[in-house]
Amino acid sequence: MAQNPQEAARKKRTIQEIRDSKHTGEKMVYMSVPDYTSARWAEMAGVDVAVCGDSLAMIAHGHPTTIPATMDMMVMHCAAIRRGAPNTFVLGCMPYQSYHTVELALTNATRFMQVGGSDAVKPQGGRSQAHILKAMVDAGIPTASHIGMTPHTVAMFGGFRIQGKTADTAMKILEDAFAIQDAGCFMLEFEAVPAKIATVISRQLEIPTIGIGAGVGCDGQILLGHDLLGVFTDFKPKFTKRYANLTEVALKGIDAYIKDVKAGTFPDDDHSYGVDEREYEKFLGLVEKRKHA
Repeated sequence: MAQNPQEAARKKRTIQEIRDSKHTGEKMVYMSVPDYTSARWAEMAGVDVAVCGDSLAMIAHGHPTTIPATMDMMVMHCAAIRRGAPNTFVLGCMPYQSYHTVELALTNATRFMQVGGSDAVKPQGGRSQAHILKAMVDAGIPTASHIGMTPHTVAMFGGFRIQGKTADTAMKILEDAFAIQDAGCFMLEFEAVPAKIATVISRQLEIPTIGIGAGVGCDGQILLGHDLLGVFTDFKPKFTKRYANLTEVALKGIDAYIKDVKAGTFPDDDHSYGVDEREYEKFLGLVEKRKHA
């Protein structure tokens, strides 16, 4: 797909611009995209950050959780997203158990950037992962993190549950946030945290916060593209607002296609290739000759 001049002129957001948004007040828009086409949509619309999220294990591969996502899977999808959004900042989310040691984290983060083409990476965790986050930052890898409801530890939560509903658990999230900031991360993501809690914590920090199910008090927002466009229909989280219903549009189109094929009205002449009449008559003659050979 060729670039139009407006897309070609678009400048990719930088780490510094993302950091500065905390103080300029610009709300950064993140969108999780699983493939080339949705990455093209994100860039054409002007999304600030295209996220290669391991949620693609669910929306693109049909798994019930993000746990089955592998580095091979993520790098392949990230490379497609990079091709689809060459002028958009791409954040690669590190999959389950791809960063549980410093050595593994550095190896996999490097692969995400070298092979997948991401501009930064995002594992999950706060204080317990602080030494790994710091090692990644010290190695020159732009790093963010993810706290609150962390999908990689969903089994320990007993399912997808809101985090920070009590004062003590909210304080744990606050301490995790400071650990991420102290490790040198340029951004953090809150997921499924009460809006008032996320707002208070965000105001304590020097780095921007991105929310998904964490209220408007965060410095930016992220949603899954397939959720906000009504593509993924297995379930709809409370925090997802559907801005379109592409599934409805798609089903109408497929239904019309089925009816045309069944009725014999597709393909018509406008959707078929023609042939020179003389060559066609010659072909018929050759067919007859073959039949009687």
